[in-house]
Amino acid sequence: MHEMSLAEGILQIVEDAAARQGFKRVTEVRLEIGALAGVEIEALGFCLDVVLKDSVAEGARIELEKTPGTGYCLGCGETVPVNALYEACPNCGGYQVQATGGTEMRVKDLLVE
Repeated sequence: MHEMSLAEGILQIVEDAAARQGFKRVTEVRLEIGALAGVEIEALGFCLDVVLKDSVAEGARIELEKTPGTGYCLGCGETVPVNALYEACPNCGGYQVQATGGTEMRVKDLLVE
């Protein structure tokens, strides 16, 4: 389950920000997760509940913003919406689609006290 390591990485980002900026508590963590990132949202939520316990972000609300997948089709030269990696281009039906968006996961921002 790679969601546990993702949750631990999020905790590290939060703790590093707290140390740099001197805040005592995080009330909300906003995450941006791409449709093609391969992250199981429910599993990540469970892992965050476990990992954030006894940290500056314990009890923080987790806000998830999903970003759509996009790809560039080498066959027709168009940027197209993509729902899954390695699927056919919706315009020409070709399979030479390179993901250009929606593969990322990042901590967008934190609400703190």
